[in-house]
Amino acid sequence: MPRQSNPSSIFSKRLRQAREDAGLSQKELGILAGLDPFVASTRINRYEQDVHAADLATAKRMAKVLGVPLAYLYADSERLARMIRAFSKLDAAGQEKILKEAESG
Repeated sequence: MPRQSNPSSIFSKRLRQAREDAGLSQKELGILAGLDPFVASTRINRYEQDVHAADLATAKRMAKVLGVPLAYLYADSERLARMIRAFSKLDAAGQEKILKEAESG
């Protein structure tokens, strides 16, 4: 049976990857997500180091800033994370096409 990953460590890994992909520093992400500028860098660092967990509202704001769906930050497999991210970039017609194909089996 596959070993389950710790959800917070998954979040930490995906947050860092999305932030780096967006070309933002920890401080920039924190400020853009509405954190106090004096603690923004430290807070994001602690989320990425899995020292503290972000509450849902903060996670939503960070996902929005990073341009990724919230589900991406919590996806428990790399393949699913990639699918969520790619799917979110499609227009409605493209998403519907992929859904129909996936649902048909």
